Amino acid sequence: MAVDRSDLLQGTLDMLILKIVALGPVHGYGISQRIQQVSREVLQVQQGSLYPALHRLEKRGWLQATWGESESGRQAKFYRLSAKGRKQLLLEESQWNRLAEAIALILRTAS
Repeated sequence: MAVDRSDLLQGTLDMLILKIVALGPVHGYGISQRIQQVSREVLQVQQGSLYPALHRLEKRGWLQATWGESESGRQAKFYRLSAKGRKQLLLEESQWNRLAEAIALILRTAS
């Protein structure tokens, strides 16, 4: 089951990208593959959503990019988390956990 980008809360894709990139330098295709693998195939990020998000995060200074060679021998842009991006990831994880706890409380009490 794939979840459409429209089904994700605003900003969730940015947080997921930051989290994956925090694990180490990775190119765009690698980011989408890791999100899919770690989510056990539930989340699939399409290129039309991923690359605009990567450019946005780079523009905000949360990601830094350098060109390198991918596993297939092609040139690819590799992204890594900046210090500013690491701070943002901590903030977003905190906010996400708070939101998830609040939703869980409502689901438990509303049934």
